[in-house]
Amino acid sequence: MRAFAKLGIISLPLLLSACMVGPDYHRPQTAVPATFKHEQGWSIAAPADEAPKGEWWERYGDQELNQLVDKLNNGNLTVAQYEAQYRQAFALAQSARGALWPQLNATMGKTRAGQGAGSSTSSQAVQVSGIRTTYNAALNASWEIDIWGRLRRTLEANRANADASFATLAAMRLSMQSELVQNYLQIRVLDQQKRLLTETVETYRRVVQLTESQYKRGVVASADVAAATTQLKNAEADLVDLVWQRAQLENAIAVLMGEAPANFNLAESDKVPNLPVVPAAVPSQLLERRPDVAAAERSVMAANANIGVAKSAYYPSLSLSASGGYRSSTFNDWMTMPNRYWSVGPQLAMTLFDGLQNKYNVVQSEASYDAAVAGYRQTVLAAFREVEDYLVTLHTLGEESALREESVAAAKQALRQYTNQYRVGLIGFLDVVTAQTTALNTERTLLTLQQSRLISSVQLIAALGGGWEGLPAQD
Repeated sequence: MRAFAKLGIISLPLLLSACMVGPDYHRPQTAVPATFKHEQGWSIAAPADEAPKGEWWERYGDQELNQLVDKLNNGNLTVAQYEAQYRQAFALAQSARGALWPQLNATMGKTRAGQGAGSSTSSQAVQVSGIRTTYNAALNASWEIDIWGRLRRTLEANRANADASFATLAAMRLSMQSELVQNYLQIRVLDQQKRLLTETVETYRRVVQLTESQYKRGVVASADVAAATTQLKNAEADLVDLVWQRAQLENAIAVLMGEAPANFNLAESDKVPNLPVVPAAVPSQLLERRPDVAAAERSVMAANANIGVAKSAYYPSLSLSASGGYRSSTFNDWMTMPNRYWSVGPQLAMTLFDGLQNKYNVVQSEASYDAAVAGYRQTVLAAFREVEDYLVTLHTLGEESALREESVAAAKQALRQYTNQYRVGLIGFLDVVTAQTTALNTERTLLTLQQSRLISSVQLIAALGGGWEGLPAQD
């Protein structure tokens, strides 16, 4: 008999799991390419957002940037908000797990109740009232037998929602990190633009002095002095324009770290962070470490489990309950054997008519699932598009950068030649102005291109869920 009892206890979970209603989860099929179009060796695999990604911002080789991101990780208020939401979802999942176990509670109390008894005649009624005091102490136990899997499907949905919330937290943290890194890189390029414009302004001032000296000697006309002065003032105005651009980026970094802009100041630097080298061939798991893709899929898992919760309402629920305690009208003999009582028994409950509420609850759950699947597929497609966009952007900007560097070298050489010719009177000053403007614009364009390459690298790393750290290279 004991062997049969043990066998029954062991087999009970298996029997209950076999009775779970609702569909089991299967990952939705998505239309994905075999490889990325703009990078050989990049291919697709299965999601793994929990894989270690490392501190991807360290690839830029800037210690000050590393410190700023560390402050963001500890102080960003948006991340703190999503972290609290994750803790709420996790607590809800843990609460749902507790519903699988028997519930036990104790009560103890004193009640006073009155009841009237009366007799009446044709002309009057006489009321007699009595007051009764009752002392009660009891233990109550109940357990809902999860035959159809309602509680387990609810737990499954809540766990999926908690996992989705955790992935959303990771996505928000990655987004905030990406925004800070981009702002920092823009500031460092602006510092280089400021350096360039400061040097240019000094050069233009010397040109103005030279032109004024030549004008006083009657070598050039007053128009040359006006042209040199105009060029100088335009350069000075461009230099002033950089101030507000840098200030806004600096304020944005302060807020991302959870600090007041007035309390944060980022000193200028003469160094631009390194551009990370994107490997020619990387593992296929990269894209699927994206937390937003993971969050979308776990939302599908939760919606799938909710279908089972809705369908379980069609079936009867079985619960076991037991209670026992002491009840007496006097305090002195309250806890005595004659005043004890107990009850135990199963209860089977089933809805017989609900005006088709259960039916449409299932329809609603299935529609929610379809919507979650469509959202998941759209998230995957958007992820592929982003990676393709940033790959082709980095590839194109790399080629453009090489051409721009040649253009800067040619513009500087042309400026030297025009300046020498002007000094000996072979050409007019307008040719020198044109050459100076061209040289400045080409060098500023090269700096802007450098900024675009840095920003695109950050965007690519974010699109890959935080870079390619921790994965073996593919052949």
